[in-house]
Amino acid sequence: MRFSEILLIATAVTGCIWAYDVLFSRYRRSLYVLSSKNETVKDPWWVEYSKSFFPILLIVFLLRSFLAEPFRIPSGSMRPTLLEGDFIVVNKYDYGLRFPLFGTKLLDLGTPKRGDIIVFKHIKNGESIDMIKRVIGLPHDHVLYKDKMIYINGKPVKQEFVSEKTERDERGQTYSVRELTEQLGDIKYKIYVQSDNNKMVSYRYDNVTVPADSYFVLGDNRDNSGDSRFWGFVKDVDVQGRALAIWMSWDSDKYSVRWDRFGRLYSKVD
Repeated sequence: MRFSEILLIATAVTGCIWAYDVLFSRYRRSLYVLSSKNETVKDPWWVEYSKSFFPILLIVFLLRSFLAEPFRIPSGSMRPTLLEGDFIVVNKYDYGLRFPLFGTKLLDLGTPKRGDIIVFKHIKNGESIDMIKRVIGLPHDHVLYKDKMIYINGKPVKQEFVSEKTERDERGQTYSVRELTEQLGDIKYKIYVQSDNNKMVSYRYDNVTVPADSYFVLGDNRDNSGDSRFWGFVKDVDVQGRALAIWMSWDSDKYSVRWDRFGRLYSKVD
């Protein structure tokens, strides 16, 4: 069960207990006090806990649902932009206010743009998980991914070489990558691509037209990312929000905090 679902259930349960006590139980306890001539009767423990926790849970629930939510980067699919162990703030407001859990828009304030980094719900092995990728194709765009380059509506997305680097995968094995820059609209960002040793990779969605109310997304670590090339499109109803900034970063290999990554914003390249 996702944390947002647990938070909703906890908020609903404590709120209902508190409301029931105010509307019904408290009056009966006051009658008991008068009839028994006792000065006070303590609230049951479950009422005390509900009264204490409900306001806090409600505030947290509203903030996470409509304004901002924390998210931890679980893998290297967004390298070099985001690293494993980065903790980011996700802006829930830019794309409109949505009904929690169901994704239905209550107030339309905007939609994802090309180049935005978004967090969204994705079904994997029958389970709903949160994923993070970069928006490449908007509704009705034609997207072609060929020879490690993106073509949107027939026009190539320009790439510029930055450097050669050595990276390490989850198994500890090293591999060489080319660090490049791409630009979509006003957003310029860095990506990793490997040399042509990956030519045999077969994509299911590498030459497609994006459906209405959907988006085509890619990881910045192009040859180490499970994304729209493999499983298709992200529906607008599944979009959770836009990556805004890093508020903490933990290097699990060195058991240390990456202080230099605090406060990084994700609207353009470093």
